[in-house]
Amino acid sequence: MEKKVRIGVVGCGGIANGKHMPNLKMIPEVEIVAFCDIIPERAEKAKAKFGTENAKTYTDYKELLKDETIDVVHVCTPNRSHSFITIDALESGKHVMCEKPMAKTYAEAKAMYEASVRTGKLLSIGYQNRQCGENLYAKAVCDAGEIGEIYYAKAVAIRRRAVPTWGVFLNEYEQGGGPLIDIGTHALDLTLWMMNNYKPKMVVGNTFRKLANQTNTANAWGDWDPEKFTVEDSAFGYIVMENGAVVTLESSWALNVAEPREACFVLCGDKGGIDTLDDIRVNYVKNGRQCIEKPNMDCGGVAFYEGDSDDNAFIDQRIWIDAVLGKREQCVKPEQAMVVTQILEAIYESAKTGKPVYINND
Repeated sequence: MEKKVRIGVVGCGGIANGKHMPNLKMIPEVEIVAFCDIIPERAEKAKAKFGTENAKTYTDYKELLKDETIDVVHVCTPNRSHSFITIDALESGKHVMCEKPMAKTYAEAKAMYEASVRTGKLLSIGYQNRQCGENLYAKAVCDAGEIGEIYYAKAVAIRRRAVPTWGVFLNEYEQGGGPLIDIGTHALDLTLWMMNNYKPKMVVGNTFRKLANQTNTANAWGDWDPEKFTVEDSAFGYIVMENGAVVTLESSWALNVAEPREACFVLCGDKGGIDTLDDIRVNYVKNGRQCIEKPNMDCGGVAFYEGDSDDNAFIDQRIWIDAVLGKREQCVKPEQAMVVTQILEAIYESAKTGKPVYINND
């Protein structure tokens, strides 16, 4: 019988319960043996639902890390604590899956990456949208060179009125920002991954807090508390890459827009283009005519993975566990994710200073 991968979860809140633990529970090679949360009842509840019979609970993650039988730690805490918990876990001999974004700052993200290299332990970040069937199809198109050199792209994460009013989403100290660092990070990750371009040169950005003080908001999850809304409600960036390619990034939790879209992108190459604004569309010129191709993504389900679920988060976790077991290469690499954080931080910095931020990749 194959050895079980023993997992400890740090942070038993919404993302752990909604994404990590239920999907890990479905993987036969996995046992969730430890749960940590600063609220003891959360850890106990998670243990009862997802844990092994002898699973342990903690309120101090450092106590969990002392268990040498744990192979992997999933970090599902607010953004502020991603870096130091991840680094401590890596240095205690554990592989780490950390929720997105990688960290609040590029310096923190880089330290996480360096700890992974130093310890020889795997580190991945929870960008599960890469496993969406449409995105996998688009990646195959890009990697095959079918749209040519991508020189303009747009990353889109726009909500009309869908501000998360639970947890610490509105807390700048805990999270580092609002929609840009929360959902903009997914759109940017997808876009850079499609382009296979991780060398930004210059960033200009702006953030807005225009709707946060309003009441009677028609928000999807009920009215927010303006006094607790300490982050931006929308943010926009303009990124120039070293090779001259341009990426624009749009993100919002609350924006007066008629057609909200999330985790979408537009890619323009010198042979054609591809976007996910309306399902997935590939555009090109053939026989002197402009053509748009719309592949049928309903046919055959997920053609890129066979497993117990076609949920993006499950596939993401399945690939991650396979990487831990040495069966395949991990999908989301820390050196990619830290560039996403680098760009997000630069957008925030540009918004504060009103000046471009230049990035030295040497």
